[in-house]
Amino acid sequence: MTGEGAPLIVTAELPQDLYSWANQLRQDHFPPERNFLKAHVTLFHALPPSAEGEVRSCLAAMAARLAPVPARLEGLMKLGKGTALEISSPAMTDLWEDLADRFHGMLTPQDEHRPRLHITIQNKVGIEEAKALQAELGPRILARDFAFRGLELHAYRGGPWELLHRWRFRG
Repeated sequence: MTGEGAPLIVTAELPQDLYSWANQLRQDHFPPERNFLKAHVTLFHALPPSAEGEVRSCLAAMAARLAPVPARLEGLMKLGKGTALEISSPAMTDLWEDLADRFHGMLTPQDEHRPRLHITIQNKVGIEEAKALQAELGPRILARDFAFRGLELHAYRGGPWELLHRWRFRG
């Protein structure tokens, strides 16, 4: 256990090609002074550090029994003062529900609600700047199917995240 008192973040691991492409979009369009992270899909934003052992055990067990989780990149998602890539995945939503049930009583208000799966590529900019990027990228973002490769556990370090462990789906 290495979270050492930091809130825990659970993400779904993207396939390498989608990750690389989305990460480049993030580097190109996310305000650099706020861009501490790589492209990611967050499932839980802040689980308590005291639950690290239970979280690790649960994620390991899920990954061992599940095959890669099907998903679809749908297009752009408007975030008001930002832009994201919208993802649909009923299977990942089901997995989230299972985890949310398991972590009941540990969830923050933000994590109690079913996530809108997405990869943020721009955030905390002016509304006009966000609309301009959406107009530019919208026609170029093509829907496509992919599969999540696994689950990741991170420790929040005040900006950057520390990857604690990655579990690949093996089922």
